[in-house]
Amino acid sequence: MSEQRRLRIFRGTRSSGELKEYAVEAGEGMVVLDAVHKIQAEQAPDLAVRWNCKAGKCGSCSAEVNGRPKLMCMTRLSDYPVEQPITITPMKAFPLVRDLVTDVSWNYEVNKRIPGFRPRTPDAPDGTWRMFQYEVERPQEFRKCIECFLCQDVCHVLRTHGKHQEFIGPAFLVRAAAYETHPLDVAERRDFLKTEGGIALCNITKCCTEVCPESITITDNAIIPLKERVVDAHYDPLAALWRKLTGKSND
Repeated sequence: MSEQRRLRIFRGTRSSGELKEYAVEAGEGMVVLDAVHKIQAEQAPDLAVRWNCKAGKCGSCSAEVNGRPKLMCMTRLSDYPVEQPITITPMKAFPLVRDLVTDVSWNYEVNKRIPGFRPRTPDAPDGTWRMFQYEVERPQEFRKCIECFLCQDVCHVLRTHGKHQEFIGPAFLVRAAAYETHPLDVAERRDFLKTEGGIALCNITKCCTEVCPESITITDNAIIPLKERVVDAHYDPLAALWRKLTGKSND
């Protein structure tokens, strides 16, 4: 059984554009990306949209559905009232290329700046490492990130205030947390997080956690622990005294 749905899709470029309404026959279980593809095939062959796996694992089809960052391939049309049009627009936090496609290359440049993983010296006689199981499990949550950048899009520091030069965003605080919580890592990232990372700009509204399609607890499990590490290193008076007396950091 099918029903007609109305979609208002942004058409245009960085310099000019408008919402254009399309009507499409929607079948049971149809997702937003299905509808966009149907419109592209039957009514607007020049409609630009980015997608790949159509299974919620590549992060390519990120857009805003009724103003909320979503993966179009995981958003069912049936989640929205039939009598109202569904509005689909490109991610707001990144430069528009055309229609629903944005330029997300800034994110990959940010990723290059994060101090990489550096393992500690093996601590066992056989040249291997020893660690507890909970230490192994702790960073696994962060490895689920599919780089959809929905958390970057919803973050008000980037979306509303445009502080791309001062803040790396929640996606890359997650990446930093994956390194920082790894039981073998010994790299120092606290200075980076404080300065280039701009971690102080995050005021932990948890909006990034709310939109994550992989249900990563970004705020509580990644950002807050990183904030604590930065505070311990730079604002704890006892730690500062220790560094002054010993010339060593308080790891």
